[in-house]
Amino acid sequence: MVTTIFHIDPVSQMLMLIIALIFDLLFGEPPETIHPTVMVGRIIERFDSLLRKVKTCKKMVGFLLTSITLILIAYLTSTILETVKGVLGQAGYLIVGGFILKTTFAVKSMELHVNPIVEALEAGDIQAARRSLSKIVRRDTEQLDEGLCSSATIESIAESTVDGIISPIFYHLLLGVPGAVVFRVINTFDSIVGYKDKEHIELGWFPAKADTVANYLPARLTGLIMVIASAIVGFDWRNCVKTLLSEHGKTESLNAGWPMSAMAGSLKVQLWKIGSYKLAEEFDLPKRKDIGSAIKMMKATTIIFITGAFVKLILIFFLIRGEI
Repeated sequence: MVTTIFHIDPVSQMLMLIIALIFDLLFGEPPETIHPTVMVGRIIERFDSLLRKVKTCKKMVGFLLTSITLILIAYLTSTILETVKGVLGQAGYLIVGGFILKTTFAVKSMELHVNPIVEALEAGDIQAARRSLSKIVRRDTEQLDEGLCSSATIESIAESTVDGIISPIFYHLLLGVPGAVVFRVINTFDSIVGYKDKEHIELGWFPAKADTVANYLPARLTGLIMVIASAIVGFDWRNCVKTLLSEHGKTESLNAGWPMSAMAGSLKVQLWKIGSYKLAEEFDLPKRKDIGSAIKMMKATTIIFITGAFVKLILIFFLIRGEI
């Protein structure tokens, strides 16, 4: 059953990833009306509004809802791809698979979300910067100054490098397109119901834990790749290593501290979420120009990871053929 749903073909995986990257670079995010993640998110929101009224066994309800949804999504994705392959052939299979894979990660859109924040800060319009920032972070942005706005933006870039880019591609490499889709659904569940308010603390317990487990290896891998990226881009890789090793455990999240501490160390900036954590305290809060540096780090990290992914897929291909 698992091998039927999660197709692992190194050639198809590599070609789908190339197609997905082309889609991302040329078009960015597809319209919400045909975006699978948006559709799933809306369904989860509807269930959330209903399930918040449940008075007992909320953890079990959250577990069952998440588990059943993941199984159905994996099966549906696999069925769609196999149907397309039967009707449109290998070319159609690769294009549709590449499109679905693209909807699980976002490189271009992160920069597009960040640009209005930078532009507002450059114009001295702190209110506009706060409004734009509130679209990508959960924290209250109303009282943040330029340094804290820049910090929150860089933190978001660092975290998004993991769950918005590295993790979905990581699971595509392991389990094919259905694996990437399952990861994205887990992450979507967590973003909608994984809060710690009284309505979600039990209902969102399992989705939050599932998201932590799913991002566990990719987060650490991203931190390590950021060390390489900082050296290639020309930032301080030694300080990146130092901060990564000493401060990755300061965040409440088991995973967020890895990319954020690596980013803080390489850029030599302090990342501060008031009331929660302060990373690289020996440095000043970032300035708006540091946001651009964080985007460079995100892109370099992505390129290094994808290059490694292609090497891995090529090696597997030749191993299967018995030429290595």
